[in-house]
Amino acid sequence: MRLHHVQVACPPGGEEAARRFYGDGLGMTEVEKPAELAARGGAWFRAYDAAGGVVAEIHVGVEEPFAPARKAHPALLLEDVRALEATAARLAGLGFEVDWSQRHTFPGYERFHTFDEHGNRLEALGA
Repeated sequence: MRLHHVQVACPPGGEEAARRFYGDGLGMTEVEKPAELAARGGAWFRAYDAAGGVVAEIHVGVEEPFAPARKAHPALLLEDVRALEATAARLAGLGFEVDWSQRHTFPGYERFHTFDEHGNRLEALGA
């Protein structure tokens, strides 16, 4: 068994803000939703390894009424600490708050927490 994707929510019309965070900030690639699901709104994002294999997928779905996931969160494992720091810098450059307060609290990893524009929490780790 392996995890296929994680879904987070956004309010109606929140797709552009999701693209800014997951695409521009995290560097994930937006992929087309299947036609049967596209009418629901939202956006899907994938991250790939050097060989082109999918290593992470996040689906942003429209939810009404919307409530952000403030505690529950996806955690993305980046290639190394250098990639972790580069991602944090890219997010901060886009105006997202990056919280390093728990950087050394997860044995074997360094990490930060952040929130997308809709208030959904995300953790990023590097080894």
